[in-house]
Formats: sequence, structure tokens, C-alpha cells
Amino acid sequence: MNGVNGSGTRRAVVGNVLLWALMTAPVISGNLTPLEPDKPLWWATMAGVVALGGAVAVSRSRPLVLLVVSALFLPVQGNFAFSLPVAAYLAGRRTPHARPVVWVFTAMFTGGTLFNIVRGIDVTTWFPLTIWFVVIGVLPWLTGRYWRQYQELVRAGWERAERLEREQRIVAERERMRERARIAQDMHDSLGHELALIAVRAGALQVAPDLDERHRAAAAELRAGAADATDRLRDIIGVLREDAPQDAAPVRESIADLVERARASGMPVRLAGSDVAGGAPMVALAAHRVVQEALTNAAKHAPGADVTVRVERSGGRSIVTVVNGPAAGPVRPAVSGGHGLTGLDERVRLVGGTLRAGPDGAGGFAVTAELPDVPAPARPESESAWHLARGRQEVRRGLITAITVPAALVAFLSAIMLGYYAYATFASVLHPADYAALRVGQPRTQVERVLPEVELLNAGDVRYRFAPPPQRARCAYYRSDGNLLGLGTVYRLCFADGRLAAKDAAPPPREGDR
Repeated sequence: MNGVNGSGTRRAVVGNVLLWALMTAPVISGNLTPLEPDKPLWWATMAGVVALGGAVAVSRSRPLVLLVVSALFLPVQGNFAFSLPVAAYLAGRRTPHARPVVWVFTAMFTGGTLFNIVRGIDVTTWFPLTIWFVVIGVLPWLTGRYWRQYQELVRAGWERAERLEREQRIVAERERMRERARIAQDMHDSLGHELALIAVRAGALQVAPDLDERHRAAAAELRAGAADATDRLRDIIGVLREDAPQDAAPVRESIADLVERARASGMPVRLAGSDVAGGAPMVALAAHRVVQEALTNAAKHAPGADVTVRVERSGGRSIVTVVNGPAAGPVRPAVSGGHGLTGLDERVRLVGGTLRAGPDGAGGFAVTAELPDVPAPARPESESAWHLARGRQEVRRGLITAITVPAALVAFLSAIMLGYYAYATFASVLHPADYAALRVGQPRTQVERVLPEVELLNAGDVRYRFAPPPQRARCAYYRSDGNLLGLGTVYRLCFADGRLAAKDAAPPPREGDR
């Protein structure tokens, strides 16, 4: 185990070193050229390289540190921008929640905006860089986040496959016990019912007037033996029985046949209504078992009592009711295992019905089952399958987000840029008539009354079209029209000592002038 951990640590160290080399190679190569007057000091760049090394070392547990360090050293040297997409991708791969990264990106955008405003950089110069910020920052982060979700989905799929394999082995091991339990349940319902009918027949022989005392005693012993056999059967079934409801076997006997067979055995029972409607095997079997168990209990606990079996239809459901009166004579106490009505309740609930059992208020006992024509639907899919489906949905959502969010941000920023460009274009127009009316030597306060709100965007790009300005003069540039698709004549107004020192007009450049 120590060898495995050591190997994993070495791989992590090697991976971090390679990652640091990849991220700092553009920075170091850009700093090897001779220093220029406007070039950042080499020690600031080296400090950024060292800081990146420390951030890479902790990036597996704190990936946001690497992202922040990559952004902080962008003003020192532009080549630190090559490390930003790598840091953003790792933040998406290694950060479980999106909110911290969103806050970091918001802080980076806000800080960069304030930094450029403080430095006095023209908005048309730095604002277009926000699109690159989306491309090299937000898009790699969303890509890494999507890949993380995809890997989690794959891992969840393998875990579910292993869980299902274990469950299948458990099911295979339990199948034999389930079959034994099913046989035991059928023995409890069917054989117990037959023994109860034997006891009923023996009871009828015991009270027959034309039977001598010796045969009456034999009938009494037969009745007691049937009751004892029922008790022993219940004990044996209790060993084999499972509490979980078992799969139902098809019923081969209708309720009318069951009642007729009980009446032929000497039980005073009558049937009111028809058989269960619908034809669903599980529903028919549940109704059959209700009547069978209720007749067995009546023969056991109230021998000689009148029994009524009623089957009714109401609102797409079958209502099966079995009511027996009080016992006709003394009753031999019977031991109850407590499984009969419990098993009935399980069977009825399995098909989506309800069961009620208890005294009827007249000294008898009533069992009522409400059964649907169609069994209850199967249980929903397992929890693991639900989580797997949810994971797939999140991966699809992540892929859509990784595509639509950067596209929406680029579209939004482009709309802002176009809007500002249109505003600056129309707001920097100095009408030719107003320009012609200006005279060199006018006070600046008079000139400013006709000047536009803002100056020409990117004025530095048109200075080559004019002669050198007067000494100590500050010049402003304006458009002659509001054409959004091009730049026509440009006006230059130069001010010195509070007065208009010079005015010039430069026509649109011809191809190849610059």
C-alpha cells in the first residue's frame, strides 16, 4: 500500500512540474528578449513564475488559487494570459460547485475594469478584451465542468452496474427460499382450509342424531385431530414463511366453486352476488384467498355459524365481504399464529386494495376486501437508476451550458460594444457649418459651445493624417458625419493658452496613404 501511495505521489509531483512548465514557458520565453523601456521589470515576471509554481502545487485541493494567480499577473506581462485557460479548465474539473468560480470571474472582470479606468485607458481599447476573457476564461471553465460531470456520470454508471450485479447474486441466493415460502403460503391457505372443512364434517357427524356414542366419540376425536393437525401445520409453515409478499400463482377455482365445496362439507354458507370482475389473475387470486381464509377462520372459531359471502361492484372495484355469525355451541380454543389475516392484508395491498377485519357488532366476525379491477402499477425504478438518469440530465445540461453561456456572453458584450460605438459615433459629430464658423484665436469657452459631447474614438489612429500640431497645444478630433460604416473627413482643433490655436480638416484617406 505504501508503494502504491508513493507511486501516486510521484506521479502527482511530475504532473505538477509539467503543468507549471507548460504554463510558464510563454512567460519565460517572452522575458528572455532584451528589456525595453516600457517593458515590465524582469523581477516582477519572475515573481509571477514562482507564484504560479506555488499555485500549481496546491491546485489539486485549491484550484481557485491557480486561477486567481494567473489573473493577478496579467498586468505584469501579457503572456500570463496563456496560463488563464489552463487554470480555468482545472477550476472546472476540480471545483464541485460553480458559485465560487462565478464570484472569482466577477471579481476579475470588475477588478480589470477598475484597473483600466484608473490607468486612463480608452474604453474602446480594453472593453473588446472582455470577449477574449470569455473565450480564454469562461469557456475553458465550462468545458472542465462538463467533463467533470461526464466523469461522475461514468463512475455512477459503473457503481450502479456493480450494485446490480451484487443484487442479482443476492436475488439468486434468495430465489430458492422464496419458492419455499410460496409453497408454504399455499399450504397454509389451501391445506389449512381443507383441514378446517374436515373438522366441520367431523363436527356434523358428532351431532348426528342417528350415530351411536362410540362413533360420536370417534368423530369428536377426528375433529380434535384435524384441529391439532392445523396447529402443527401452522407451526411448520411459520418456519418456512417469509414476511415479504410472494408472487401469486394463478387461481384455478372460482369463489362460487369454493363456496359450493364448503357447503358440501357441511358449512352453512351462502353466496350473494357474482364472481370478481376484471379477469386480472392477481386480483382474482387475492379475492379467492380472502374468501378461503375467512371461511377457514369461521370453521375454526365459529363452527356451525351461518356464513354469508357477498361480492359487489362499485366504481370500478370489487368488494368481497365474508360475515359469519356467532358459534352455534361451545368452541374449543384454537391457537392462532397471527399469519392468516396478515398474509391477506399483504396480498390485498399488493394489488392496490384495502382489507378490513373485525367483529360485526352482532356477535359475529366480518372480513371486507376492496379490490381494483386492475392491479396497482409496478414500483418505480430503483434509486440508483433515478440518480443515474438525473446525472445524465445534468451532463446534458452542462454541455448545453458550456455552449450557450459563452455564446450569450459574447453576444451581450458585442451588443454593448456596438451600442457604445453607435453612441460615440453620433456624439462626436461636429457639423461642417459649425466647423466653418470657428476662427483661430477664439476663446476656448466660445468654441466649446458648439463642440460635440465626446471626441472621436481611437483618435490616435488618425493623427498621421495631420501635420504636427503647434507647440504646447492640446488637440481634439471630431467626425464630420455620423456614418457607422466608415470614417469620413476628420476635424482637428488645437487649443493653447485658452484659445483656439489651429483648426485642420483631413479628408478620408485613399488606399495606400498610410
